[in-house]
Amino acid sequence: MEGKKEIFTYTYSAKEQEEIKNIRDKYAPPTKEETAMERLRRLDAGATKGAAAVSLIVGIISTLIMGVGMCCTMLSGWEEYFIPGIVLGVAGIIGVIAAYPIYNFMVKRKRAKLAPEIMQLTDELMK
Repeated sequence: MEGKKEIFTYTYSAKEQEEIKNIRDKYAPPTKEETAMERLRRLDAGATKGAAAVSLIVGIISTLIMGVGMCCTMLSGWEEYFIPGIVLGVAGIIGVIAAYPIYNFMVKRKRAKLAPEIMQLTDELMK
């Protein structure tokens, strides 16, 4: 028995192997190039991300302006803030209404800009 070495091996299940691989990929240096399908997905998602961010910012700021206007109109004893409050409220409402058309405009413009590259990638992938 002194000459023999006992070796114990253990293999993980497929689910554990996949989890180990995913964790390892997070820490490994990026070595593989982006595939055409990954690039297509990234470009498609990128068409809406910037527009969503801008329209959210416009909508949130406009909502806050509308709220300030509402507060100004409801102050009792401060009649001099009533008209500016209405003006602020209307400006906020216009901004809230404009957020969605801003989103649509930006998405259409970005998609028009990305259209040639998207069409080229889809032609390559469909062959």
